[in-house]
Amino acid sequence: MAKWDIKKIRRLNVATHRDLGYFFSTLILIYCISGIALNHVDDWNPDFILHKKTITLPKTFTKENINSEQIKEFGKLVGESDYKVFDFPTSNQVKIYYKDASLHVYLDKKEAIYEQVSKRHVFYQSNVLHRNSLKGWKWASDIFAVLLIVINITGLFILKGKYGITGRGKWLIAAGFLPPIVAIIIQALL
Repeated sequence: MAKWDIKKIRRLNVATHRDLGYFFSTLILIYCISGIALNHVDDWNPDFILHKKTITLPKTFTKENINSEQIKEFGKLVGESDYKVFDFPTSNQVKIYYKDASLHVYLDKKEAIYEQVSKRHVFYQSNVLHRNSLKGWKWASDIFAVLLIVINITGLFILKGKYGITGRGKWLIAAGFLPPIVAIIIQALL
């Protein structure tokens, strides 16, 4: 290949790497942040925040005392005006469901627990993308994955000489195989 052809190929490689990197930088950050959040799903809920509040009731109640009017009165204690439905998990408890909240009333204890759920902004939306929960997003995600491969491969050939792929780059690539290999071996031994 003529020397000028190699220069054109190198310039095209650098331009492809740079432009795809810029274009996908936001999506890469979204996937990284949501990936970290989803990795720790056992430690916290990356999608929702649960607010709990204990309410003291003015008196005790029995199941026979509970009707739609009393349910509305319970709702006033927590600032809820419209309930969806209520049920009795046990004979001395009533659970009232609201939009994005619930009130669990312990009839014989003069106590209720109000739980309100709200979306964890940014994380919720990022996780929806990461889990491919949007209709049609699977294809966008697949295209993104293929273009990340292109970004990766073009990045391997940007530098040349002792800092490039034929120099220390080959050793760093080899070292990059170690974490997944070690993880696979550990998993196989368990």
